[in-house]
Amino acid sequence: MYSTETVRQNSKRKLKMGLISGILMGMIFGVGLMAAWKHMMRYRSTKRISKAVEVKLMGSLNRDDLKKMCGDNFPEWISFPVYEQVKWLNKQLSKLWPFVAEAAEAIIKESVEPLLEDYRPPGITSLKFSKLSLGTVAPKIEGIRVQSLKKDQITMDIDLRWGGDPNIVLGVQAAMVASIPIQLKDLQVFTVIRVIFQLAEDIPCISAIVVALLSEPKPRIDYTLKAIGGSLTALPGISDMIDDTVNSIVTDMLEWPHRIVVPIGGIPVDTSDLELKPQGKLIVTIVRANGLKNHEMIGKSDPYVVLYIRPLFKLKTKTIDNNLNPVWDQTFELIAEDKETQSLILEVFDKDIGQDQRMGVTKLPLNELETETPKEIELRLLPKLDMLKVKDKKDRGTITVKVLYHEFNKEEQLEALEAEKKILEERKRLKAEGVIGSTMDALDGAASIVGSGVGMVGTGIGAGAGIVGSGLGAVGSGLSKAGKFMGRTFTGQSSSSHARKRSGSSTPVNSLQENGGT
Repeated sequence: MYSTETVRQNSKRKLKMGLISGILMGMIFGVGLMAAWKHMMRYRSTKRISKAVEVKLMGSLNRDDLKKMCGDNFPEWISFPVYEQVKWLNKQLSKLWPFVAEAAEAIIKESVEPLLEDYRPPGITSLKFSKLSLGTVAPKIEGIRVQSLKKDQITMDIDLRWGGDPNIVLGVQAAMVASIPIQLKDLQVFTVIRVIFQLAEDIPCISAIVVALLSEPKPRIDYTLKAIGGSLTALPGISDMIDDTVNSIVTDMLEWPHRIVVPIGGIPVDTSDLELKPQGKLIVTIVRANGLKNHEMIGKSDPYVVLYIRPLFKLKTKTIDNNLNPVWDQTFELIAEDKETQSLILEVFDKDIGQDQRMGVTKLPLNELETETPKEIELRLLPKLDMLKVKDKKDRGTITVKVLYHEFNKEEQLEALEAEKKILEERKRLKAEGVIGSTMDALDGAASIVGSGVGMVGTGIGAGAGIVGSGLGAVGSGLSKAGKFMGRTFTGQSSSSHARKRSGSSTPVNSLQENGGT
């Protein structure tokens, strides 16, 4: 047995060893903790510096860079912090949507169906709504920006997104083909709506509202088409026709600077200052094309050019038979309402039995032109203006044009405004008489300048039904007509025709500044 003294010594020895090991362990743990803390602080500092660099780089990006990184669907408030989020408004809109949708369906049915007839493409004899329901899913407002751009006006830009569940069926009929119901499925809308409030002194303090879709970012309407009880192959090219019709209506009626003016308050209001007016004319000479892609199995294509600023007022050149390097040397005049946002659209077609084939398309933004300065430019033809959807990107040749932009004075502007109304009425008359199949048909013939230099005489339609315009003749570009619903005033509209997901500007190969005239 161990003595009491031995036990006491062993206890003291264990206590010392425990104390020493505890101190050592504490020191080691403390040193490790300090090292870990130092490492963590260094890591956090590195991350903060890295994030600061990323934030600085993000802050230097412009809108185009953000589009490449995030795609077209990012909300406006990401790239423009002046857009305010309005979650509360979306909650209220969801509650009100059943009532809003019912009213909107009636408005669309009454106002859009006549437009489908006006913008109906050649080849389709009837285009109407068979069924129209906007569904139960309300649009979402991503952000709102409020500005005071002009005196006595408040401008509100609304970033709107809608991926709803509508039930929209179009009754489409073509010659020798029975009506086929075509459903628009998976409808998605991405756009920024501009609403301008014209202020007044009397209650309700607003005399008129202007509504339009901003052209940048480009409005997008995406959908898929499905034939009900039939096949889309029964009407070849029907998808492209409907796409072009929808796009033409949107860009030609609503896309800024074109707008709808709605008087408010029930009293007569002068809205002339809010309406869009012709600003100038574009004198275009279609010179030639080079290296066109052949679309014929035997022989060569028979090309002609369709040119327009507004789809409703298309003009076309003569047809050059059996030639891939045609020379037209024809001059036309087109009216422009907004030089900063509009474009000249040029489409080259192959004349064929039945439906003509498009050989290429290009556009020339008017803001690239200097006033009263003649210019010759060679533009590269593309399969479509929206190259994102195009798989075949082979060279389709070039087209050479001479252009001159002339800005109207006050007198010329008034003459243009009156003359373009007569031109639209004349087109509708010719359509009613069967001379043309659609108001979207292009008119044949070159142009000759008359009077003060604002006018133009068309040399005929098809086989020779001529139009002689007073002041502006066979070319016009604005449209002023009253809508029947809610006293709307549809003011002068013009547009370039684009595909739904747009890309691009003109694609010049080379340009030559001239000192002479066109």
